[in-house]
Amino acid sequence: MIHSEERRKIDQLFREVADKGMSRRQMIQRAAVLGISAQALTLAFVGVAQNAVAQGEENPLGVDPEAPLRVVIFDGGYGNEYAVNVNDTLYGEIYPDAEIDYTATVRLGPQYQSEVVAGNPPDVMDNSGADNFNTTTLYNEGQLAELTDLMEAPAYGQEGVTFADSLTPGTQALGVFDGSQHVLKYVLGMYGVWYNRALFDEMGWEYPQTWEDMLAMCQMIVDETDMAPWTYQGLYPYYIRTVFDQLVYKSGGWDAILKIDNLAEDAWTQDVAIQAMTEMQKLYTEGYILEGTEALSHTESQTFWLQGEAVFIPCGSWLENEMADVIPEGFEIVVAPVPSLTAEDQLPFAATQVSAGEDFIVFSEGENVQGGKEYLRLLFSQEGARFFTEVTGSLTAVTDAAEGLDLSIATQSVQAAIASAGADTFVAQYGTWYATLDEESQNQFSLMMIGEATPEEVSTVLQELTNEIREDESIPKFTREAPAAAGEAAPEATPAG
Repeated sequence: MIHSEERRKIDQLFREVADKGMSRRQMIQRAAVLGISAQALTLAFVGVAQNAVAQGEENPLGVDPEAPLRVVIFDGGYGNEYAVNVNDTLYGEIYPDAEIDYTATVRLGPQYQSEVVAGNPPDVMDNSGADNFNTTTLYNEGQLAELTDLMEAPAYGQEGVTFADSLTPGTQALGVFDGSQHVLKYVLGMYGVWYNRALFDEMGWEYPQTWEDMLAMCQMIVDETDMAPWTYQGLYPYYIRTVFDQLVYKSGGWDAILKIDNLAEDAWTQDVAIQAMTEMQKLYTEGYILEGTEALSHTESQTFWLQGEAVFIPCGSWLENEMADVIPEGFEIVVAPVPSLTAEDQLPFAATQVSAGEDFIVFSEGENVQGGKEYLRLLFSQEGARFFTEVTGSLTAVTDAAEGLDLSIATQSVQAAIASAGADTFVAQYGTWYATLDEESQNQFSLMMIGEATPEEVSTVLQELTNEIREDESIPKFTREAPAAAGEAAPEATPAG
């Protein structure tokens, strides 16, 4: 196995070889200067030889047309029909002699952890869902293939356009590590609060724009209907945690949310964080949450919501597709931003969590690395992305792929929310970068939302863990800054220290 530091050096070496046209002797000499062991260099040469297929316009990544390809897709809210389409009508037709070993599953980590550790991973994976791999951990272990050659390759079916230029600007920034692309994010969407527009029209309700107004509306719902104001995915607390992230971002701006991402000494004890948790807990203390929510899965809570048991639910923009089979006739699913924490928030009500999600990765130790990259080039094509939107109702990071499609009410509301937010969008990264902080913050929010921990207790626990992570030299650290100018995505993550 080639470890992460040597793999980064090898990637650097191969880039230098491509730029300077080194001879084999010069390459070996340069490898010695970089501190690459002979064994690692030999393994790298073998990998190059295995993928050394003539490149050209029809095969820009040098894919072996007869090499088998192992594809693993998370079969969650977006289903897997879009991936089957790539298997059958894109990769399968371009490389008819390549056998595709295809699996759709919801248990990525439990099912493939042993293979990854043993150095026998799939080639390409949709790394999503509750049991997914932590991408930062995979990167630190040298498991993620660098995607620079893919980013520079021609976009499939678009003459004169590179793959990188075919994607919506800013959508891939959070998949960059140490200056190179290692993760691609496919689905363009948002996390927000969902409700039934038909119900609101019938009742004459308006969606609240401040948290004070949200709580007032919750009380009105309790007083005047037999519905609960809120439910959420109790067994997966990261859904309700996104409400906290947005309250902090809107009220405290980039400085507040970046303190948490960047492991600041007052990340969780800053006033805006405690205030956000305090306001969120009122949903429980005031009796505004559907009874038993803490024991519900994502589909169970969403089903109760669709049955009219609750008015509001937090979720990402895959909600409609995930629940398509049980949406009642006349139920108009729409999304809105989390209300402002206060009327004096730094950012407007329209500010929200918008990002590209559904992480696709190519394993560096896969048997067909270049084939994995080619699979992503086809998936992220106009043709592949358009098919995805048609069957899921969700948007992708591929520019203009949804143009002219007849979009559902739900997807139209996502489009409208993203357009209204403009440059005021973000996504928190602490849960992606630090697995222990991800797990413990979910645990603490779960306790807080059933009254078993106070906001002050939660902030203390999470700040202590943050401090431990910051001081632990064995844990790689990442930092980022606020956007440099309006309309830009937050800069890529860079190693701290």
